[in-house]
This record gives sequence, structure tokens and C-alpha cells, in this order.
Amino acid sequence: MMNQSLDKFGEFYVRNLRDKMLQDLDILLSGSWKAPAVLNLQKRLAEFSEDGRDLIREVAEHMVVTGMHDFLFALQEQADNQGSIRLTVDGLEVAKESDGMHGEIFSDEGWIARFSQYPMKGND
Repeated sequence: MMNQSLDKFGEFYVRNLRDKMLQDLDILLSGSWKAPAVLNLQKRLAEFSEDGRDLIREVAEHMVVTGMHDFLFALQEQADNQGSIRLTVDGLEVAKESDGMHGEIFSDEGWIARFSQYPMKGND
């Protein structure tokens, strides 16, 4: 049985961190941002081949997922060691609802698979 509070956090976390970052990257790679602060970056990205842009996306996705994992691991350590940082959803400390929050993002039943608009790609 899925834990409702844990899943509520997982959906929020995936959609507001991973998906937003990958959406921003897609907009950058397509050259669609109009903000002056990113026009030069978009111009430089446009100089890459399609393979180069695919590699940039793959590296960025790897870094995002690694950052998500490490942040969740740190939250889990805080909970396991009675640290001062607590994350509660609907009155429940979500790290206490998981046997390892850092693993919740992975697998076919993990948060990314269930909640992301950007499916994880396997290692080719």
C-alpha cells in the first residue's frame, strides 16, 4: 500500500524540481526563452549539433537526479539521527514514512516513473 503523505511529497518534489528544471532546459535548447539574461546562452547552445544537445540533456538529467537523491538522503539522515530538519506533510514526518527516501525516486513504481512528465531513460 502506498503512503499518501509520502506520495504527496514525492509528486510535489518531482514536479516542482525535476520537471521544472528539465522543462527549463528544453526551452533553453529550443531557443524559446525571450529573457535577455539567457539569450547569449541559448545562442551558444544552438551551436551544438543535435548529438551535442542530446548529451547536454543527458548530463543535466543525471545531475538533477543525483541532486534529488543526495538531498533526499540528507533528509533521511536528519530523520534517522534526530536532526533538527523535519519535513512534514499532513502532519506526518515523511522521512519516517519511508525506509529510505533517496530510493523513492527510482524503479518502475518510483516517484519519477509515477509523477514525472519526463520518463527516465535507461543507460544505453
